[in-house]
Amino acid sequence: VTTAEPSPPPTATGPESAAPSVAARVVAAVAVGLAGACGGLVGYAVTDLQCSDECTALAGSLGLLGAVLAALGVGIVAVLALRAMAEWKTGQLQQAARDHYPVD
Repeated sequence: VTTAEPSPPPTATGPESAAPSVAARVVAAVAVGLAGACGGLVGYAVTDLQCSDECTALAGSLGLLGAVLAALGVGIVAVLALRAMAEWKTGQLQQAARDHYPVD
């Protein structure tokens, strides 16, 4: 009985990951946080300007709502952009593999 030897891995470091880089993920997280802060400021300021009496509770709650909506919107766009980057990189890796190992 003979046993087949396991084939060595393609590279010493393993296959490249198609995941977005850490820098891209950090930029996306910062963008979501910044959008939330801006949305909160806009929501608070608009409500504060429209209200003639003491409306700090209303201004604060609408500021919070603006922050959540802005962060949610930018978060959706950031996730879609990161997924598109991953798909693009996967396509490039697949094309490089096809070029390196052509099928005749």
